[in-house]
Amino acid sequence: HRAMSFASTPARQGGFLSLGQIALQRLAWALGGVAVLAALWLVAGHMISSNPKTASYSTFGLIPTLEAFPHMWEEGKIQAASVASGYRLGMGLLIAILIGVPLGVLVGRIKWFAAYSNSPFQFIRMVSPLAWMPIAVLVFSTWNGSIIFLIAIASVWPVLFATAAGLAKVDPAWFKVARNLGASPVQMLTKIIMPAIAFDVFSGIRLALGVAWIVLVPAEYLGVTSGLGYAIEDARETLSYNHLTALVVTIGVIGYVLDTTLVMLIKRFSWHRGGAA
Repeated sequence: HRAMSFASTPARQGGFLSLGQIALQRLAWALGGVAVLAALWLVAGHMISSNPKTASYSTFGLIPTLEAFPHMWEEGKIQAASVASGYRLGMGLLIAILIGVPLGVLVGRIKWFAAYSNSPFQFIRMVSPLAWMPIAVLVFSTWNGSIIFLIAIASVWPVLFATAAGLAKVDPAWFKVARNLGASPVQMLTKIIMPAIAFDVFSGIRLALGVAWIVLVPAEYLGVTSGLGYAIEDARETLSYNHLTALVVTIGVIGYVLDTTLVMLIKRFSWHRGGAA
């Protein structure tokens, strides 16, 4: 046993080092990509500032943008805008998940429901989320409610169809075995359906997040006095171009962090990962 333990130690250490090397390689690629983007931005900013015709837009450059962050942070602009947008995004996604997952389960499990609902769902899905804005303003008494509705109606479809597609891939024999063993509908849902479709549900939520994040900013251009979209519009009207680009960077960073978090959840809670291991 002692010999076996000693023999397994180098292999474990080698595996650990290989994982560490992979992580470092990914980090290096990510930093390299950011460095290339920053270099291009720096060159573009220099070209803008050196041209008399475009010199008034020199604050779009990388250096003025980086200099704007400390001032905006001290004034609380970034924090306030991020919290307001985060609330709307979170509520819209939550509604989309609460509606999309159950409907996806029905579409994936009940053939007649899938047949009747496919055309209406596809028709509504193809309507631009921002086209619902006039209706949302009439129906909801607040701009917050209107924006949350727009986010929800835009992001519900990736969740719904990903859930249905995941359930369609589940082996029907699993349900027969569960019924033969006396599983209740609740046990069928919690022990078979949800673990089996976790990968697809999280993947659908990841797609929904991307759609919601895109819809959120233009929706905040209209009516509201808070949020990242409003802050961008305000910076444009006051010709604070360095603040504008700083907010654009903030949107990109927040979106990247949220997307990375969902990727980690997909890897952590997906049964596919456990099967592969």
